[in-house]
Amino acid sequence: MTSHPSPPHLEGRPRARDLGIAFDGEAGALNAVTDVPGLEVGFTTLIAGEGAHAVRSGVTAILPRGRGGVGDACAAAVHSFNGNGELTGRSWIDESGSLALPIAITNSHAVGPVHAGVDAWLAANRPDLAAQWLLPVVGETWDGYLNDINGAHVQPEHAVQALDAATAGPIAEGNVGGGTGMNCYGFKGGTGTASRAVRHDEDEYVVAALIQANFGSRAELRLDGFPLGQRTAAPNPMDSDWFAQDRAAARAVGGAGSAIVVIATNAPLLPGQCAALARRGALGLGRSGTAGSHFSGDIVLALSTANSGALSSVFPSDERAGYEQLRFVPWGRMDPFLTAAVQAVDEAVWNALVAAEDMIGRDGHESVALPHDEIRAAVARRAGH
Repeated sequence: MTSHPSPPHLEGRPRARDLGIAFDGEAGALNAVTDVPGLEVGFTTLIAGEGAHAVRSGVTAILPRGRGGVGDACAAAVHSFNGNGELTGRSWIDESGSLALPIAITNSHAVGPVHAGVDAWLAANRPDLAAQWLLPVVGETWDGYLNDINGAHVQPEHAVQALDAATAGPIAEGNVGGGTGMNCYGFKGGTGTASRAVRHDEDEYVVAALIQANFGSRAELRLDGFPLGQRTAAPNPMDSDWFAQDRAAARAVGGAGSAIVVIATNAPLLPGQCAALARRGALGLGRSGTAGSHFSGDIVLALSTANSGALSSVFPSDERAGYEQLRFVPWGRMDPFLTAAVQAVDEAVWNALVAAEDMIGRDGHESVALPHDEIRAAVARRAGH
């Protein structure tokens, strides 16, 4: 099996803007979630074999404050646009309004091994935290069309590798990490990211998103209102009776899949304001056409890396009572941040689609990437050329 931390492979792979798609808002320097200062992302990509036991999967790891900031809580909140999915650790985020541990994203049946891997990584790297209790956040989307999802191929060490590989700077998109075997709008999907710069008074902040895109039906995909999915000449091997043949059950419904979205910002926000950002993630998904299939678990996690040292939730070390303070953007000034979240999620979806490449997986199942020439033609048509 090919198991390796995946470095950026941006050379030769365009992003959505390179194909002429216009997006609102001002992108950050990298137009990526790593525009948030200190945030690091790592991947382990698993590609091996053919036939019934082909492996097309992996792990994506996010360290909101980087390796050195693990354990330092971020204000956080979760929104479930559609709950047919899993995100561990949500109960504690709901309770405390905070997140202090790594985030990992993988396939639906690998949540347990990845959770164990994050725990193991913390025990090795932060034994002080592991001596208390660990509630890492692990999200999932279903890659069983391309991947032997029941083969237990993703193991705890793959989560450890992804965490060890986490770095700042440009990050890979498309068929990498947890997004390796994913599909989006009936095309090859995967990992995508984008960011927006937001100014507040004399300060400049970033609102950024990373998505594991595995949602939407072919007929839903729209580019600036143009029904790109309906007009495409690309084949759609997923629109067949493959699921019935595999499982002796009903045909798979178009749009089934899921999306895990992480929205991160360095703007100082309250947990409730993070919840407002998370809700806007659903609007970002909808801009490309999805109505949110019942069979798609679309979950958004939003966090703020500001206010280091607050929201600590640690055992008292002495008898002295104390206080913590939070600095935050006034609610009445939140609109630019909410808009930026919608814009970043929308562009992250398109970056995942554009970066993805054709893939053949389990039992010869094929997923076709969205043709770049069709995107360029749709953009030209929109411009009246």
